[in-house]
Amino acid sequence: MVRVTNAVASKRRKKKLRKAAKGFWGDRKNHLRVTKNAVMKAEAYATEHRKLRKRDFRSLWIVRIGIASRICGLSYSCMMFGLRKMGCELDRKLLSEMAIHDWSAFAQLAAKAKAALAL
Repeated sequence: MVRVTNAVASKRRKKKLRKAAKGFWGDRKNHLRVTKNAVMKAEAYATEHRKLRKRDFRSLWIVRIGIASRICGLSYSCMMFGLRKMGCELDRKLLSEMAIHDWSAFAQLAAKAKAALAL
């Protein structure tokens, strides 16, 4: 009688695991038992960090808009309220890009937001 090892599937599984652990250091890439746990942990962190990246970018945009609006003589909250009051539909990402790359347009928007607050 011959022992069945299911070698093809087993090799494929190990190969897939080692490919996922590419770039890991030491035993985390060499030893299968440790590699399996390291890959599972990495996948869990990747899922969590995809969610966190969205929050981080929104925070960055808010900081950029806040600084730029301070230069124009408004606080961040007043700037956003003024824009909403005048019916401006621009999102924070676009506003932060304007603050960096198109300063004159951002300054005009800030002036209009300031005028909308005065009404």
